[in-house]
Amino acid sequence: MSSNNPLDLYRKMHDEAQARIKSKEDKPQVLIGTATCGVAAGALQVRDDFVREIEEKGLDAEVVEVGCIGHCYAEPLAIIAKPGFPPVCYGYLDEGLVHRLVEDFLGGDDPSYEYALAALERNDVFPTFEDFPRGIYEEKLILENCGFIDARDIDSYISREGYSALATALTQEPQAVLEEVKAANLRGRGGAGFPAGLKWEAAIKSGGNEKYVICNADEGDPGAFMDRSILESDPHLVIEGMILCAYAIGSQMGYLYIRAEYPRAVRHVQDAIDQARERGLLGSSILGTEFDFDLEIFQGSGAFVCGEATALISSMEGRMGMPQSRPPRLASRGFRGMPTVLNNVKTFAYVPLIIHHGAEWFKSIGTEESPGTAVFSLVGKVANTGLVEVPMGTSLRQLIYDVGGGLPGNRDFKAVQIGGPSGGCLPESALDVPIDFDSLHQAGAIMGSGGLVVMDQDDCMVAVSRYFLEFTQHESCGKCTFCRIGTKHMLDTLVDITQGKGDTETLGLLEELAEDVRDGSLCNLGRTAPNPILTTLRYFKDEYKAHIEEGRCPALVCRDLILYYIEPPKCSKLCNVCVGSCPTEAIFTREDGLKEIDQEKCVKCDNCRKACPTEYNAVVKLSPPVLPPQKEKAVK
Repeated sequence: MSSNNPLDLYRKMHDEAQARIKSKEDKPQVLIGTATCGVAAGALQVRDDFVREIEEKGLDAEVVEVGCIGHCYAEPLAIIAKPGFPPVCYGYLDEGLVHRLVEDFLGGDDPSYEYALAALERNDVFPTFEDFPRGIYEEKLILENCGFIDARDIDSYISREGYSALATALTQEPQAVLEEVKAANLRGRGGAGFPAGLKWEAAIKSGGNEKYVICNADEGDPGAFMDRSILESDPHLVIEGMILCAYAIGSQMGYLYIRAEYPRAVRHVQDAIDQARERGLLGSSILGTEFDFDLEIFQGSGAFVCGEATALISSMEGRMGMPQSRPPRLASRGFRGMPTVLNNVKTFAYVPLIIHHGAEWFKSIGTEESPGTAVFSLVGKVANTGLVEVPMGTSLRQLIYDVGGGLPGNRDFKAVQIGGPSGGCLPESALDVPIDFDSLHQAGAIMGSGGLVVMDQDDCMVAVSRYFLEFTQHESCGKCTFCRIGTKHMLDTLVDITQGKGDTETLGLLEELAEDVRDGSLCNLGRTAPNPILTTLRYFKDEYKAHIEEGRCPALVCRDLILYYIEPPKCSKLCNVCVGSCPTEAIFTREDGLKEIDQEKCVKCDNCRKACPTEYNAVVKLSPPVLPPQKEKAVK
């Protein structure tokens, strides 16, 4: 180590950053959530509306772009922080509401609480997010800064003690960092749950002077956006975690493997890397020490299989992204044949917190075997979709009903799909299963990267299995026979079932094939691809039997097993809405003035049922072999 004390350099950097940020907070600020979820909902237009209204009224206020606060169901979102008032979050913003907030709150002293979601600080007037049921269960660790700091401004991160863990670590021996991570029992958040400290230790024991640190940000699960949101909202947290890992194992070079479909995340991470280099936090002589480490971004082309460790390495080396057999493990022979540590975005994000607060603090959260928190993207048939972080051990019921607000419209819960396309579908009887690596595995699901899809009574579990298998079969690299051919046969079988073509032997063959693919595939894409089938057969076999033995879809989803008809007693002779809504002219007017559907022309688009006025509800969807009155009459 040189004579320069990294803590002294950091304290100076921190004090300057804090002074700069506090000087900006002396005037009103409008924080606009412009992560991808916000942008998709119109946040950029809302940002422009705020800027225009503030300029027209000549107000001294600043509009700042921040990341995802997690309440994606209410996008576009903005937080207005005005001196003298608690910061208040407003959702469902549009041009009219922006005009009122600028005029009444920024220009006056009326916070318009009737339009607010919640305050962010305790006050005597308006509730905070912590006052709602969601706040009781959520515990934000790695999401703490998301939505509250400017991801493109390194001072926003440093002013909140960012990079303090790095400065502390650089005053210690690298072994101390490793031991702290091992003591914390930080398990990899990429899905497998392997202890990060043991992986790092294996890379150290492999020896050699050249080692690599790689962050796997190739998030490709349908409905998953945790890694993307963190990189867009708080990229420095991940970068600091990677630097700490590099210091522990003796690496001088690292890479963030980010899929090219995340352009906003790529931009924010590149800006963060550039700013960290300018401050002496990356590159040569980090914080005045003899430690050198730098980072680069590698953009993946979007292949789902490249989320697998060896396929990711093959892709980075310029070869086709196909999994390789192991051993050797990446920790002994990875990128360019050198020892490599590869962890998920969330795994690296925990490291600065563990070094800053200590292993015992981290283990005080969650469960004994799965300490810390779990981050989920909560999507599907749930009221409050978005990004959530809860302690390990929180039950699925608490996550869906207390944090997520339950199912909208008093719908009946049917299943939750957890762990991405390779995860499992769990029924209502499993809602009290605690969320941790081992409990979910016993229930037939996996933690996965953190995607969680809620389904209700209108979802067909056979069709759900087919959907996820279509995804994994399409993303299979085709290297091993079990995955290449097995997933295709499973998919063909599921398609036959949804078309009513199955027979009594189908389910036995499907289950046997699923087990063979699980046991015989090379990588985890193939090994876990049958999970949706195995869990739906385990918990929802009656739906499969209904498709096969009765030729019907109980959820009325599978098109080949449903039809539409119009109930004559409910049909209005004067109403022609259904006729106008039909794209194939399948609906015609009978001699008695009522409407009827020509089943040969009907494409089952559901337009007529949606268009039928609620006072009539004459259009009915049903599943054969039940026949509508018109058909029964025709048969007679």
